[in-house]
Amino acid sequence: MQPVSQPSQDPRGFLEALFAAAVARADPMQVIAAQLPPRPEGRLVVIGAGKASARMAEAVEAVYGPCEGLVLTRYGYARPCEGIEIVEAAHPVPDRAGLEATTRLLDLLSGLGPEDHVLALISGGGSALLCAPVEGLTLEDKQAVNAALLASGAPISAMNVVRKQFSRVKGGRLGAACAPARLLNLIISDVPGDDPSEIASGPTVGDTSTPEQALEIIERWSIDVPEAARAVLARGGANGADRVAPNDPRLARSETRIVAAPAQSLEAAAEIARAMGCEVRMLGDALEGEARELAVAQAITAREIADGLAPGAAPVLLLSGGECTVTRRGKGRGGPNAEFVLAAAIELNGDPRIHLLACDTDGVDGADEVAGAYAGPSTSLGEQAEQALRDNDAHGYFGRIGGQVVTGPTLTNVNDFRAFLVFPPA
Repeated sequence: MQPVSQPSQDPRGFLEALFAAAVARADPMQVIAAQLPPRPEGRLVVIGAGKASARMAEAVEAVYGPCEGLVLTRYGYARPCEGIEIVEAAHPVPDRAGLEATTRLLDLLSGLGPEDHVLALISGGGSALLCAPVEGLTLEDKQAVNAALLASGAPISAMNVVRKQFSRVKGGRLGAACAPARLLNLIISDVPGDDPSEIASGPTVGDTSTPEQALEIIERWSIDVPEAARAVLARGGANGADRVAPNDPRLARSETRIVAAPAQSLEAAAEIARAMGCEVRMLGDALEGEARELAVAQAITAREIADGLAPGAAPVLLLSGGECTVTRRGKGRGGPNAEFVLAAAIELNGDPRIHLLACDTDGVDGADEVAGAYAGPSTSLGEQAEQALRDNDAHGYFGRIGGQVVTGPTLTNVNDFRAFLVFPPA
């Protein structure tokens, strides 16, 4: 872990070190080994999908040695494995590489018997990587659906309800394909509430969502999906072909464990902050909503706290996690974390007592190779910042003024990390 600066001497360095600590707490190499049972006798097949899946596979082989299997991850997130094949594909909008790899994954699972074992390594990002459209949909249809969902501002839980209705693997169908083998799911959570059925759209756990719910979400959020997708919903969605409920007998021999979650990563940052003399206040690890709206609310809270601090008081660190969304109105480059920082900075208007950082723990905020952004009292604001917010161009704006936080692939994913550092008056 990087050295931790004193909060008062280097606020940005301090906040970036806390973010690094949050990421490190969720490193699969640190959390997988403790969750692995002894290597089972007989055939073991390792499967997986997500931004952390290749690192998870690497961690499995560090314990078990070379294994048979196939894991999908985002371009640039591959890790060296001896036996498990790592395939890279596109995220957040699926591509043909993901489609072909998902087909191969299903083929790998066919013909397993009751004496066989499957280890599933699932993390955020798996929804796009596991691409197997139901009958009647093409890859291009799936790409259009994903793009429309990402621009809609709908929360991740709603997006996943829609995605499940158009997939042959989401909503428990990948888990059902493992039967009658025994299945162990190791999952890194990137969703508010840590519900396994929402992480990567729950490919290996049972589902209760319906086509009617998906259609309601499409109408509520004005999501422009292809007519072919509406036709799938009209005939009952993926559930019409093969619903996998939580009590489905094909999942009777499965077990699910959450191995890393947002709350643990926030606490890792909090531990360091307390050791450095800060008072830590947790705002929640499962916050959702429009990024700019949540930003303004938290900025107001930070300012109120600053107003109540006496000279000489300890700095206050406000921490929160969850997953913000952005309703795309402009044509700029941005993600929910950078947009959060931009909106909060505009609200704070250079308040000399407050610094803030928001980043995605996977190192990718939106679709850009940028984790998020930092802003402080000296961050340039004015009309250019407000125009950038209107254009959803937070990445472009912070790139011009040196406020971007760029980490490269972190090889894990426990969602957003947001922090306000509030100082007392000088």
